[in-house]
Amino acid sequence: MTIVAEKPTRSARKPKGEGHARRAEILEAAERIFVECGYEGATIRKIAEDVGVSSTALYMHFRDKSEILLEICRQAFDTLFALNSEVLATELPPLAKARRMTSDYMRFGLENPNAYRLVFCTRPQEASHGAEDVAQELGGRLFDRFTATVAAAYEAGQIRLQPKVAAQTLWAGAHGLVALMITKPYFDWADREQLTETMLDTLFEGLAKA
Repeated sequence: MTIVAEKPTRSARKPKGEGHARRAEILEAAERIFVECGYEGATIRKIAEDVGVSSTALYMHFRDKSEILLEICRQAFDTLFALNSEVLATELPPLAKARRMTSDYMRFGLENPNAYRLVFCTRPQEASHGAEDVAQELGGRLFDRFTATVAAAYEAGQIRLQPKVAAQTLWAGAHGLVALMITKPYFDWADREQLTETMLDTLFEGLAKA
């Protein structure tokens, strides 16, 4: 008796419908492919094959890959704005709010590494198809919120540095750790929670007014 080995099957084409779910699948696949192949190397065909739909079906959700990248950026900032709004609605002191906002930012990056890399680590020439403008506009508004919270902490006598310097220092420290952990996954990192809390302690204790 001859046994014929089954050939590995590619992703089966999926049925029509389920618009929101399909859109989310496309964005998830695109995040990964943009990171792996770069913007120029990513194609609609690659993204469609990864999702298991035809290129024609994908075009029903997005006009082109630049629109996909734009949507990834918008969704990332929508999430960060929502997290900030939750913090700002609390009765926490300004410095505690700033720490929560920084912690949420770091957690978002570590839990969504592909989206984070596309939004915060992409070279300008790779984001020149409209995403750069969105990132600058929404990122600027997000950072203005954060700076205002740091400024409130300064006015309350909780930190010793001017708000602009303090806010940029906090962001640079948080981003540095997140970017390293995402882009160097092979490194023997310590416990993620311990690392992020230690970074937060170091940054905020260093800025606190004695």
